[in-house]
Amino acid sequence: MTTSPSPAPVHIEIDGVPVADPGPLAAVMGGYGHFTAMQVRDGRVKGLGLHLDRLDRATRELFGGPLPGGRVRELLARAVGASGRRDCSARVYVYEGGSRFLVAVTVREAAPDGPGAPQRLTAVGYLRPAAHLKHLGGFGQRYHGDAARRAGFDEALLTSPAGEVAEGAVANVAFWDGTSVVWPTAPQLTGITMALLAPRLPSVHRPVALTELPSFRAAFTANARSIAPVTAVDGVAYPVDEALMERVLGAYAEVPGEKIVSGDGTGSAD
Repeated sequence: MTTSPSPAPVHIEIDGVPVADPGPLAAVMGGYGHFTAMQVRDGRVKGLGLHLDRLDRATRELFGGPLPGGRVRELLARAVGASGRRDCSARVYVYEGGSRFLVAVTVREAAPDGPGAPQRLTAVGYLRPAAHLKHLGGFGQRYHGDAARRAGFDEALLTSPAGEVAEGAVANVAFWDGTSVVWPTAPQLTGITMALLAPRLPSVHRPVALTELPSFRAAFTANARSIAPVTAVDGVAYPVDEALMERVLGAYAEVPGEKIVSGDGTGSAD
């Protein structure tokens, strides 16, 4: 009986230089996976449990197995510690890796605290595939976002073929009708910042048509890096509602940070 030879390992070169360990890099270059992004402040993360749940759910859906929160905490704590930063922006990526999956953590400078810069958005007819996942391969988002900036806007606003608002290219969007914060319900990612804010504000989740945007009094975007007022969507202008922004930012400030590591220094849950 003969056996088939094992396939030769992948060979990768970058600018003509062979990669010493091409296995993990090949998984990253495959572009299939998901991630979550967070702000770390003094070793704590707002909504850390939601981030861990997101990672576990997406890993089960894409790769058929769990991603224990304790493992993520350990890898996150190790990367943050090695970076020498107590305050930082961190991302946890999960990539396809043959018979298993690979987990990578990146750590970079922290996003500025406080409100983000006012945003001018332009509507584009595009919805992310599998929009409920924070998946890799965001070519469409990047394409439309770059096109929006070249046209003089700050970001793209993704909409359905029926003209329903979904989300920003990299953030959730909400509208203020004077009584409630209205969160659109077209296919989108449930952002962690949105999930933390919605229960703390007078929120309504419902379809939002492009045609009704002039009826709103204000709008804002929210993601892991900032909460920012929206001053326009194409030709619809919104004033910056200082009272609303103070209320929204105050609600977010009240969210307690969860420790990455527990009191005994491990990565297990608190």
